[in-house]
Amino acid sequence: MISVVTRFAPSPTGRLHLGHAYSALLAHRYAREQGGTLLLRIEDIDPGRAREEHVQAILGDLAWLGIGWDGEVLRQSQRLALYAEALDRLKVRGLVYPCFCTRSAITAEIAASASAPHGPDGPVYPGTCARLSESERSHRAHHEPHAWRLDMMKAVREVGDLHWSDAAAGEVLAEPDRFGDVVLARKDAPTSYHLAVSVDDAAQGVTDIVRGRDLFAATDVHRLLQELLGLPVPRYHHHALLADEKGRRLAKRNGAATIADLRAAGADPKRLAADLLDGILPAGFTSAAP
Repeated sequence: MISVVTRFAPSPTGRLHLGHAYSALLAHRYAREQGGTLLLRIEDIDPGRAREEHVQAILGDLAWLGIGWDGEVLRQSQRLALYAEALDRLKVRGLVYPCFCTRSAITAEIAASASAPHGPDGPVYPGTCARLSESERSHRAHHEPHAWRLDMMKAVREVGDLHWSDAAAGEVLAEPDRFGDVVLARKDAPTSYHLAVSVDDAAQGVTDIVRGRDLFAATDVHRLLQELLGLPVPRYHHHALLADEKGRRLAKRNGAATIADLRAAGADPKRLAADLLDGILPAGFTSAAP
C-alpha cells in the first residue's frame, strides 16, 4: 500500500488568513489520520510579490497553530530548472507557443470582441499570437519579451478524454479547454502556477492534494499537464471555503483577518484549531462559501 503524502503550499505574498489556516489544518489532519506525510512547499515564483518576511511569518503561524510538517521546506524559486525542462519537452512537441501580448492589449482585444468567450477564470485569451507564422514567432522571440502559452486545442486533441477523482465529487471529466491557451511561463518568471504545481506534486510524490474548492476547476488544467508530461495523478480533496460576514470568501485582496491578527488579539491556538476542524468559526465569519 502506498503511503499517503499530502502538502500545504502557500504563496508568500502576504500573511496567512483564517482560510489558509483551515486548509492547512485539514491537510495536516488527513496526513496524520492516514499515517502519512505532510509536506510544506513555499510557492514563491512571483518575483514582484513574494517576500522573505512572509515566508518566515508562514512558518511562525503554522507552528503557533500546532501544524508540523515533515522534511525540509521546499521553495519553488530553487526549482526553476525543473520547470524549464518540462516546458522544453512541450516546446519540442509543438504544444506551446510564444505570446508577446501585453495585458492591456489582451484586454483591449477582448473588449472589442462582440462575443469574447469566458472561462472559469474570466475572459479567455483570444489567441492573438497563436495566429502568427512560425517565422514571425521565431524572429520576435529573439528580440521581444514573451510568455509561453499552451496550445490548448492541440493538447486536448492529443490526449483525448481525461478524468480525475475528488473525494466529494467523485470522478470528474476534465474540461481544460474552458481555460483557453493558459500561460505556462510568464514574461517575468520562467514558469506559472499551473506548470510548477504539476511538476512539484509529481516530483515530491504527492498522493493526495487537500485544497480549497476555488481550485476545483483548475484541476482540469493540471490533469492535462500530468498527461502531457507523463506524471502520476494524485487524488484530490477540495474543501469548502470560509467566508466573512458579507459572504465573501476569505482572500488577501479582501483584507481578510490574518492569523497574526488573531494571535495579537489573544486567541488560543489549540482552541482555534480544534474549533475550525469542528466547523466552529470565530465571530464575524460564516461557514463555507460555494
